[in-house]
Amino acid sequence: MNNSVKPYSISDQHGVYFLTLTVVDWLDVFTRKEYKLEVVDSLNYCVGKKGLELYAWCLMSNHLHLLARAREPFRISDFLRDFKKYVAARILDSLGRESIESRRSWILSRMKFRGGQVKRVLNYKFWEDNNRAIWIESNSFLIQKLHYIHENPVKAMIVESPEDYLFSSARDYAGMKGLVKVALI
Repeated sequence: MNNSVKPYSISDQHGVYFLTLTVVDWLDVFTRKEYKLEVVDSLNYCVGKKGLELYAWCLMSNHLHLLARAREPFRISDFLRDFKKYVAARILDSLGRESIESRRSWILSRMKFRGGQVKRVLNYKFWEDNNRAIWIESNSFLIQKLHYIHENPVKAMIVESPEDYLFSSARDYAGMKGLVKVALI
């Protein structure tokens, strides 16, 4: 890898990357099924219409791991920008009008505070800026990251086996139907 490239930067718009999208302050936003399904629907849309080739994914309470690339003529940076913007808008809209989330006021106040720290943000900051993009340079590294993604809910003691977690591609790799269309490795 070129040493002049900044860490976690995207240098190849069509390369395969391990990505981590994190909610600001590691806020546990994805605890409600409605918010998780927004991510699922958005990923499926991007796979079908935005050139996203998704190899693995796992949605945790405050972050999303992806192993993905963009097919030409699409760009991975454009996917990340549009996906994050859309998901944030949908969930912030829900948080603003629904009372099902007991931590609603606290979450919105944290996001408003974080938004106030960034000139380009008008109101709320939902995602951290950095996507922690790590370029996949070998098959062994790809397999390592695939296992890392699928083991997340096991390590968090949410499930005993990776394929038991609904919001992950581990189900697809176990021969079960997953929620998001993935390209198996």
